[in-house]
Amino acid sequence: MDAIRMLKDDHKAVEQLFKRFEKAGDRAYTEKRVVVDRIVEELSTHAAIEEQLFYPVVRATVPDTEDMALESLEEHHIVKRVLSELDKMDPHEERFDAKVTVLIENVRHHVQEEEQEFFPKVRNELGRSALGDLGDAMAVARKVAPTHPHPRSPDSPPGNLVVGTAAGVVDRLGDTVSGVAQGGVSALGDVIALVLGRKKQAVSPRGSKVARRTATTVRSGASSVTDSAIDAVSDTKRSARGTAKRAARTARASSSSARAGATSTARKARTEVKKTARAATSGAKGTATSARRSAATTATTAKRATTTTRRTARTAAKSTAATAKRATKRTASAAKSGARPR
Repeated sequence: MDAIRMLKDDHKAVEQLFKRFEKAGDRAYTEKRVVVDRIVEELSTHAAIEEQLFYPVVRATVPDTEDMALESLEEHHIVKRVLSELDKMDPHEERFDAKVTVLIENVRHHVQEEEQEFFPKVRNELGRSALGDLGDAMAVARKVAPTHPHPRSPDSPPGNLVVGTAAGVVDRLGDTVSGVAQGGVSALGDVIALVLGRKKQAVSPRGSKVARRTATTVRSGASSVTDSAIDAVSDTKRSARGTAKRAARTARASSSSARAGATSTARKARTEVKKTARAATSGAKGTATSARRSAATTATTAKRATTTTRRTARTAAKSTAATAKRATKRTASAAKSGARPR
């Protein structure tokens, strides 16, 4: 399961309990006791798996998260002290509600910072695969995590691996603390060896058969969980580096191909432009020549037509004048003949 998704699910579950408490009436003492007991259990377990696995792995593998992790541990410390007080407090006490209100405010602030600032950095660095393996490890740790607050216990490795596991067994099963403690110490050595790249030390459990078997089981479980989480982180980083290199090679190849394609396209475009320009120039010249020839032909034709028209007009005018002259003579002659006495 994805580690961040698991922690966010815890946040949602606790928020529902907060709202349930806020809706309870002033005298709903039984309801408040039930809800606060659930809050104590949920937050105790949640804090334990974050402190034992999530924060240590993140601090070892994700850059620039040291300050956020340390601040989160301090916020856990304050919350666990309030939880410890509420765990033994009677709901009838006048400061019970006030203490729960302060707890709710602190936890909501913590959740907001984790989900908006801390978790995004972790997800970007580790990736889906590593967070899945880390979530599986946290699911295993949850099975033996404390269900009550232990504010005086260490909250970071190496102490929290031993004390936290022992406290979880005492809270849940009342089993042999010696074997759990021995197994926790050995598991811590394995974690340090893995982080530093050293060989794991061979440690033989001591005590009764039950203690030795418990120590071996605890070490084996913690070791396999830590191995898978750290290996997943390393694999993810190697994969990310390989992906980045491949992406860079692909980008370079694509860039070269793009440049070659752009050069070829530019050449073709220039060639086509030149062809089009030549064709346009030739066409323009042809059109101009043709226009000049047509104009000359039209002018010649018009000149000829004008000359012909003039000739025709002059001929017609002469003919009309001659005809008129003859007609006038005949009329005059006729008039004279008619005027003579008989």
